[in-house]
Amino acid sequence: MKDNHINYVEFKANDLEKIKKFYHQTFGWNFTDYGPTYVAFSEGGLDGGFEKTDESIVNGALVILYHQNLENIKERIVEFNGKISRDIFSFPGGRRFHFIDPSGNELAVWSDK
Repeated sequence: MKDNHINYVEFKANDLEKIKKFYHQTFGWNFTDYGPTYVAFSEGGLDGGFEKTDESIVNGALVILYHQNLENIKERIVEFNGKISRDIFSFPGGRRFHFIDPSGNELAVWSDK
């Protein structure tokens, strides 16, 4: 994994079983369940996952970059006019935070450190 490279993409889904069936049958993707609200996929060219939501989905994609030092890259994002939309939090396998770029796009940065 390299700092500042796109490493993962996350989508929203209203029904995880339907979305798994669709992508497995259509494209041959494989899935790993992480509880009742999250499923990761592989075999799609870039690993990613689906997060369950009950909300209406408008733009359900979240691009996730990798960086070894979350605190450092978070400071740089703020320094160059990005806004933190979700502060650093832990999840199985690492930590991450979300930010809004100057054009209003939301992305995330994660680390296994």
